[in-house]
Amino acid sequence: MNLYPLAHTGLKVSRLAYGCMQLGGNWSPAPPTAEEKNKAAHLIETALEQGINFFDHADIYTRGKSETVFGEILAASPGLRETIILQSKCGIRFPETPTPGAPARYDFSYAHILLSVEDILTRLQTDYLDILLLHRPDPLADPLEVSRAFDELHKAGKVRYFGVSNHTAGQIALLQKYLHQPLIANQVELNLLHSGLISEGILANQRDVPYTAAQGTLDYCRLHGIMIQAWAPVAGGNLIDPRPAADPDGAAAQRVAPLIARLAAQKGTTREAIALAWLLRHPAGIQPIIGTTNPDRLIASCAADSVTLSREEWYLLLEAARGKPVP
Repeated sequence: MNLYPLAHTGLKVSRLAYGCMQLGGNWSPAPPTAEEKNKAAHLIETALEQGINFFDHADIYTRGKSETVFGEILAASPGLRETIILQSKCGIRFPETPTPGAPARYDFSYAHILLSVEDILTRLQTDYLDILLLHRPDPLADPLEVSRAFDELHKAGKVRYFGVSNHTAGQIALLQKYLHQPLIANQVELNLLHSGLISEGILANQRDVPYTAAQGTLDYCRLHGIMIQAWAPVAGGNLIDPRPAADPDGAAAQRVAPLIARLAAQKGTTREAIALAWLLRHPAGIQPIIGTTNPDRLIASCAADSVTLSREEWYLLLEAARGKPVP
């Protein structure tokens, strides 16, 4: 698989990453079963065979079980840790934790960031993370606290690089002002059915276009060498097997899915590859995070690395998703 050089680092990352959200099975407190562990090991092996070297986690994924299962795979595979790039995220806290009555919330406090990383490293059975992302913006975040936590983690060798997830240009700029390390990634929802970060530029100054808080985020990240990572890059499978028109995004999915299938047939590739190639065609160097738990679909997704869409094909897909031409 082709690699992207990751700005501000010496890392070269696979164009597609594997998202490990569901590796731990379900989201109950019950430990993962032997069958779930075997399935996770097969998925990781498949990703590696396809040339993926980048694995994305978060401390909340299946309540920590996904990291635990991955850590067991690492422990059973000597030398694997040095050949892959591990990323995890922190900052989202579940309701009722650590005490009954506590609400769902975000927490970028110094103490929580440090504790989260210690727990992540323990579950993953590794001494360091290549990248730590702050998961969702915390309105109560004190950038000085975040900076202090990052400095300590970096100095101790526990985190090599830092980034964010679901952050706007303004939020990134404010945080970066206080940091001594460059923010290198912003992981956001991005796909043909959720293309606002890409399409807002062509919709600027149009009538009846609502203001979006994310204005300029894609351009800001490109300007500052911050890689855009796309979560839900095939819209949870909606671009492959479209849901009914009455569902949210169902009508748009039903418009664009037949075009995806037709282009896949014409190019002798998979539908997943076409949907992902739409993101890869963008000059920003977007890295899709593939989250499927079906090994066949993972392989089908990786075919995107060898597919190039023409400018006309790219715009045809955008038009189908929008349900109308560009302005």
